[in-house]
Amino acid sequence: MFIALLPLAPARAEKPDALQTCIRPIEPGDTAHALFMDPQAFDCRGDQSRYGTGDFWVLSAPLPILPGDPRERLAITFASTWQDATTLHILYADGSIRDVAFTSGTTAPYLLLGATIAVPLPREATRPVRILWEAHGAANMRGVVRGAHLVHYADALAVESSLSLVYGIIMGLVIGLGIYNLALWPALRQPLQPVYCMLLFFITGYALCSSGLIGQWLPWLDNNERHRWNAIMLGGVALTLVIFARHFFERKVFDGWLDRWAIVTFVLIAIPNAAFALLAPRWIRPLDTGVVVGFLVLLVFLVAVLVSAWRRRSNFLWAFAIAWGTPIILAMFRVLHALHLIEWRPWIDQSTLLSMGAEALIASLGVAYRIYLLSRERDQARAHERAARRLADTDPLTGLFNRRALLDQAVGRSGPQTLILADIDHFKRINDTLGHDEGDEVLRGFAQALIDTLPPGTLAARIGGEEFALVADADHAPEPDALLERLRAATYPAGLKVTASLGLCTGPLRDDADWRTLYREADQALFAAKKGGRDRACHAPGRDIAPPAGIPPLSATAPWRKTAIGGAACGQKADHGRGGGLGAGRAGTASSHR
Repeated sequence: MFIALLPLAPARAEKPDALQTCIRPIEPGDTAHALFMDPQAFDCRGDQSRYGTGDFWVLSAPLPILPGDPRERLAITFASTWQDATTLHILYADGSIRDVAFTSGTTAPYLLLGATIAVPLPREATRPVRILWEAHGAANMRGVVRGAHLVHYADALAVESSLSLVYGIIMGLVIGLGIYNLALWPALRQPLQPVYCMLLFFITGYALCSSGLIGQWLPWLDNNERHRWNAIMLGGVALTLVIFARHFFERKVFDGWLDRWAIVTFVLIAIPNAAFALLAPRWIRPLDTGVVVGFLVLLVFLVAVLVSAWRRRSNFLWAFAIAWGTPIILAMFRVLHALHLIEWRPWIDQSTLLSMGAEALIASLGVAYRIYLLSRERDQARAHERAARRLADTDPLTGLFNRRALLDQAVGRSGPQTLILADIDHFKRINDTLGHDEGDEVLRGFAQALIDTLPPGTLAARIGGEEFALVADADHAPEPDALLERLRAATYPAGLKVTASLGLCTGPLRDDADWRTLYREADQALFAAKKGGRDRACHAPGRDIAPPAGIPPLSATAPWRKTAIGGAACGQKADHGRGGGLGAGRAGTASSHR
């Protein structure tokens, strides 16, 4: 993708096809001169990898004559592979032979971006005509020498410069996406984000290793170890991709057998990759076959995921397919080449890396879209949760807290608290006379009168049929006489005059035990108010809390005259005409004080 957008350094002529190479195992007594003279001793038809691991001679076809200034330095380029030591024997037209040798530990000076080795040819009076590679300790998984070209060394360096720009863009993009998602994760807390950051980490590692860039940054790094880390990072990409897919799609996509297949795929990738990382170069070819099989299983798994997402109408199918379609298709070519079903081409390795860079860009859009949908789902879920909590905490008739919500809010409040129990007088008579619908309207009007009277910070709840509870800091509790007057003055259906009786108690509300004690004593005070004639307030003796200096107990602060009923201080019933319509009945008895 990026190659199409960023022109590479112009070549002076169309790049020729790769040099044909022929192979033969190294045998005792072999010499470069004798082998140059006997090219028929080499196998030029079969696949090099069928010879397995070992030491090999590889002979090039006659070198072409390149256009341009013949004095310009030439170089031979070929793909970097797992080898312990390599010597290039260069045959010149005058019959002379020059050698260039390096080991896996000294490959760095010849390693270019794209994991290509470029060996400048020594200058001689005549031109080079043939190259003979002497490779020791070759893994030969897919060939000893691949993609050999004779080029002008200046052209190779120019392409290197252009590739540096391409890889720089990919690296900057991937690292920037990782930082962006890590910065978002503390705020959004989506499990997809750290998984995607891990995926970007392995893509970055794979880019560094497969491109050869890490070999240039760390010239002391053994080239075979670079190949090992390349396999580790590519395996990390595959493993993380399995986890990423499970987090990217909705849970319904992985219901049933696909969820189990994801675990099997993860294991089939993890075991051979771990074995390759730990054991190579021992048993390197069977280990490599295991790795290839793991990737083949991964490709089938990803196709199955896309099919399942399509069948279950996933919202994220196209985002995943667009982001990962190209890497999946190109990975298929790599697997086919690894299985020796197609020939190797340089674009297979390079396009995989470039497609991963393109994937990082496209997937970032997909992840951003996925995060947007998840955030919207989260906000909707929170809104529904808040609404459900309000419904669970609210009395549906009056809009006040219910008993459970009152306890949740009240228990644990610091400092002395005043609990006021309010009970509508003769409410059963109201229901029997006017009906339950009018009774409900009385309850709503009573609740609204309570709300209009309460100071800030006071909790109000309906805890029974016609019983209400108020909890407030003792220093800011509503005055009982003002509260009773407001309840009398409220407007009720059919012009009713509704009164109420109040029971008050002040004490700590540190825990549930305090609540039970405070409620019991406030309820006894309410009983005393009912027994004393209704339409009045009674205050139970305070518990464990001495009033602040200069402030008398609440039972002594009301402007109305007090009487003692059952140990509670009660105010006299107010004089207001006939005594409150249906609410002005005779004094209640112990058996029916409500």
